[in-house]
This record gives sequence, structure tokens and C-alpha cells, in this order.
Amino acid sequence: MSAIYGAIEAGGTKFVLACGRGPGELLEERTLPTTTPEETLGASVAWFREVQGRHGELAGIGVGTFGPAGVHEGAADWGWITTTPKAGWRDTDVAGYVGRGLGLPVAFDTDVNAAALGEWLWGAGVGCEVVLYLTVGTGIGGGVVMGGKPLHGVLHPEMGHVRTARAAGDEFAGVCPWHRDCLEGMASGPAIGARWGRPAGELPPGHEAWELEAHYLAEACTGFLCTLSPQRVILGGGVMGVPGLLERVRAGVRERLGGYLQHPLYSGGLEDCVVAPGLGTRSGILGALALARELVQPASQLASSDYVGKH
Repeated sequence: MSAIYGAIEAGGTKFVLACGRGPGELLEERTLPTTTPEETLGASVAWFREVQGRHGELAGIGVGTFGPAGVHEGAADWGWITTTPKAGWRDTDVAGYVGRGLGLPVAFDTDVNAAALGEWLWGAGVGCEVVLYLTVGTGIGGGVVMGGKPLHGVLHPEMGHVRTARAAGDEFAGVCPWHRDCLEGMASGPAIGARWGRPAGELPPGHEAWELEAHYLAEACTGFLCTLSPQRVILGGGVMGVPGLLERVRAGVRERLGGYLQHPLYSGGLEDCVVAPGLGTRSGILGALALARELVQPASQLASSDYVGKH
């Protein structure tokens, strides 16, 4: 029987834990509130010890985390959450804590890079050379997989902090504490709430907020298409659950491209390019599982025959 892996989707509000082999073989899951590092990581390690008592020793643990985070193996900050504004979590050695606590190897990356890897391996990005995953929720973040490997440069991608052209007449200051009116500052869930005085979940699909939201997301996606040339731009996160928003973003991207990028994927209605996650809300936790599987076999060598996603 094939190896069993552990996965942690480490979010600012909750930690999702799982063990299994892939999308069709998740054996157990648990969700914990994100409190203090000692409490949350301690409870995570304790749960995986219990899991090993029931299923046998895990082959490794994959962690996809909120950031900023140190993602370069060999660097002093590898495995750490670094300059996060999340209270109490700045400079937290997540991978070290988990690895020492369980005596297991740990794979570590951002939550969005993990989600991109999961979608590339099992979801809407199967068969693609370049996949971009953008999550729109409490924050906005982006991850990229190229040739089966998450993209790292000097740091990891920070796509939520790119600048976009303001919509005509929009005087909203933005909520990003660093840049005010970057993409995250203008289009994240907190930005929507601050702009309209109500949480995004309370605004009906026909509200004017969504035309403005589509403007900023289309601005960003157009820029990413022009710079990265992905076969898929996968838009996930809670905000993208609003009916009709994905279609509005596609229309905005098509208008901004103006027919310049000559490829069948980038023409027509963009239905095969700008898509919803094939793994639904499971991209992050399955991506963390994919990271763990890479400890044994690189994702670029894994077959995608267990593809479960649709777009």
C-alpha cells in the first residue's frame, strides 16, 4: 500500500489538518482555530501523533501557510512565518516545530503556492505548463507552478500587492497597511467591507460592489497573463463564490487584452483560461498534501491520472 502523508493548511483564522494519499483518499481531517503558535502548532502535532497511532507512521508533512514566509531551503528563515501582521505569529518556526515534534520530514511553502500545486496535479491545471492560482478573501495572494514546481524568486510571489489602475471615480483610500490602494487594499474581503459598510457576504449578487470588484481583479489578471503566460488563471477564495463574479472578471480581462495576445486560450470568452478551482475549496489542503508527496517523489514525475477537478 502507498505511503500516507500529513497536510497542514495554515490560515490566519484556522488550521486545516489532514492525512491521506490524494483527493480520493483523505483518511482524516480536523480544523483548529488559529490562536497562539504554541497552542495551535502544539495541537496540530498532537493530532498527527494520534493519526499515526491509527494509520501508521506518516511519510512526511506538507505545510502551506499564510505569509510572508521563508520558502528557500537552506536559508536561515526557511520554514518560518516571517513579517506577518498576524498578532503573535511574526518570526514563527512552523516547519521546525512540526518536524521536531513528529520526527518527520516537512515540506513548506505558501498556502497559495501549495494550492497552485494541488490544482496543477489534481485540479483545473492538469496538463498545463504554467498555472496561476489567485485567492480572493481575507487577503489576496497568488501562487504559480511552472513545470510542476512552485515559483520562488528572491522571495515568493506577492501578487496581492501589485498596483492596478483605479476605476473611474473611485476615491476609496484602500485598506492595505503598507500600500493602501494595492490590489489587496482595494479588492480583498476587508476592502469590500470597509468600502460598503457591510461584509462581502451580505451584499447581493446584483450590488454595484461586484462590478468594481471585477474591475480590479481583471486589471490584475490581465497583467499576470501578459507577464507569466499561464494556461490557467484559477480564481479561488471566498469572495469568488459570488454568482456571476467570475464571468465579469473574464469579460473585463477580454476587454483589456483587446485581442493582443494571439492564442486560442486568450481569445473568445476565456472559459478555458480564467477558471474556478477544479478542487473547489480543497485546493489548499490538497496542495499541502501534494507538497508532502514531493518529499518522496517530485510532483513533476507524478501521474495526473487521479484528476478529479472540472472547470
